Amino acid sequence: MFPVFQIKPVAGALALALASFSFALHAQEVPHQHERGNPGTSPASNFANEANEVELEPLVITAPFMNTPLEVRFNPKAPQQPLPANDGASFLKTIPGMSVIRKGGTDGDPVFRGMAASRLNILFDGEQILGGCGGRMDPPTAYIFPDAFDRVILTKGPQSVRHGSGASAGTVRFERNPVYFSEPGWQASGAVTGASFGRHDVFLDAKAGSPLGYVQGIVTHARSGDYEDGDGKTVHSRYERHSATAILGWTPDRNTRLQFSAARSDAEAAYADHGMDGSLFKRENYDLKFEKSAIGGLLDKVEAQVYYNYIDHVMDNYHLRHNTGMAMASNPDRKTTGGRLALTLFPRENLEWVLGIDQQRNRHTGRSGGRSGSANYYRDQKRTEDARFTQWGLFSEFDWAFAQDERLIAGLRTDRWRARDSRQQFNLGSSMMPNYRANPTADARRTESLYSGFARYERDFSLGTAYVGLGHSERAPDFWELIGKEAVGQNNTASLSVFDQLDTEKTTQLDVGLTWKTGPWQGFISAFYGRIDDYILIQSNYVKPGLMMGGTRAVTIARNIDATTWGGEAGVHYRFSPNWKGTASLAYTRGENDTDGHALGQMPPLESRLGLDWESGPWSAGALLRLAARQNRVAVNEGNIVGQDLGKTAGFGVFSVNGGYRWNKSARVTFGIDNLFDKTYAEAISKSSAPIQGYEQTIRVNEPGRAVWLKVQFALE
Repeated sequence: MFPVFQIKPVAGALALALASFSFALHAQEVPHQHERGNPGTSPASNFANEANEVELEPLVITAPFMNTPLEVRFNPKAPQQPLPANDGASFLKTIPGMSVIRKGGTDGDPVFRGMAASRLNILFDGEQILGGCGGRMDPPTAYIFPDAFDRVILTKGPQSVRHGSGASAGTVRFERNPVYFSEPGWQASGAVTGASFGRHDVFLDAKAGSPLGYVQGIVTHARSGDYEDGDGKTVHSRYERHSATAILGWTPDRNTRLQFSAARSDAEAAYADHGMDGSLFKRENYDLKFEKSAIGGLLDKVEAQVYYNYIDHVMDNYHLRHNTGMAMASNPDRKTTGGRLALTLFPRENLEWVLGIDQQRNRHTGRSGGRSGSANYYRDQKRTEDARFTQWGLFSEFDWAFAQDERLIAGLRTDRWRARDSRQQFNLGSSMMPNYRANPTADARRTESLYSGFARYERDFSLGTAYVGLGHSERAPDFWELIGKEAVGQNNTASLSVFDQLDTEKTTQLDVGLTWKTGPWQGFISAFYGRIDDYILIQSNYVKPGLMMGGTRAVTIARNIDATTWGGEAGVHYRFSPNWKGTASLAYTRGENDTDGHALGQMPPLESRLGLDWESGPWSAGALLRLAARQNRVAVNEGNIVGQDLGKTAGFGVFSVNGGYRWNKSARVTFGIDNLFDKTYAEAISKSSAPIQGYEQTIRVNEPGRAVWLKVQFALE
């Protein structure tokens, strides 16, 4: 089933890494950086340690820091400024280099270093979530409720092969801490948030157990009305979201865990950039995990997981907006199943080796029609399959501490990807005046072999760590690129489908940087240079001949180009005194469309954050100034599956303040004012505003104006 891996010229460094791995098996032993088989540092921590992990910190997060090479870790339960929408994308926006494509009050698409969608892998406690909407109303982060997780980890660039293929920009993991009770007990934590524009959030997490096992329940609810921009213009952006998760675990000992979880969630959200809104975001999830660690001997750890995700999404033009015309609804869905098996080996004390296999299948269908009570009510229509995908992957990654202060981390991965185009015809007209055309790639199938790998050298020195890494990632076209777009060409019959014309995307990237800490200073620098062969570009307003009676029509196409990207992030903390700390960060990405000789679309501009924090006893306060430069390097009508460039944008600065008081380690209140001076602005990569009755249309979807917020948190045991 799996092809033999063939080393390509761009992966010469990977061959060297494999040779080093072979040599490492016979190398002199050096104490490994990880503690092996030590219950005190085992992932299955005892209840007392877990309680310490959720102890409330005194500061509001404004820019998460990169403390280890290419990795940013932070606590999603900690308050943030600006206060994020209750979804995964807006939560990630505080990371230097991360942007969000604004569509409304929630469910934006995250963008890291100018790369979005399947270039940025999003994992939900080890699972991959794929939305149903062909217009990206529901990216994977739309189904993530940040408060329901214990940590978020961003791995920059193609510098890991453990977490799926195609993650050329990086991988984001939302994870929960393993639970273990060394004695019978219980724990509960929660939060209540209130903010401007009628927003309020509620979160509760309760668990109880004994050394033999545990039960856990997590519930979240969030809602907000339409927000206003700095000019007082109302933006069509209200939403309501809720979720419930039940977890049952068996722990016969501290290092063994069998866990089953079930989750349900739903939402509705108004969109300022669409002619429709999302009136249903129903998700049903089941997950089974097994983990055995600290085994001893060659095999140290076994991880196994299987999961099921079903997404039922409805978009319509009547549920959340005033509609005087024909009521229409579309109801896509997607079923995703997957699994993973990983073995952690320690051939030597200085060598950790992870071997694994993962698999994912997904099937997408759709139906459309009118509202309830109409002759063509959409729920009465038969679902029609659009596409189905299958992917199997094998991966191998090792971490070799070949000297006291030097490490080599490297990995290889091969994937077998298959896709089927199940569409029989297209409606290129409207619901009132349909124009059906046969699909030239109906029932066509594609099979691709994908190869990825990386090698990274890390060196510790007296003040910190320096690193250099070379990575290569191959990505198959995703659903939105293959199924929702047309091909280049003036032949309306042959170019209606791009399914059999898009090549796989190949990214080779160099990552370098360092982290350091000395006295009152702490900082990091992370830079990258990437070459992308067969980059999949989405271009809107591409003109083709009309279908009937001459004329022309404007369509959205997908095509391959070659591209280059480079840039990076930097940050520094300086503690002036025990009570005062200053922070600064800088992020920049530049992209070139080498094929067409101009800028690559959907690149965010230079951005900086300057912060000042104060704390004294139980009190804390802070200020944040976010600055974004003008973006003059644009490619109008070009970009990705989420959006295309609209034109040049002006720079802006936004100032925010926050404060907090902690009664003890179990209770805290934080509060703040975002956009204190009520600035009217829009992000460079925002979507364009749609004409919606009762709302003023703007060039881009503007960001919220001044917003006041307060968050109360507690933790009990």
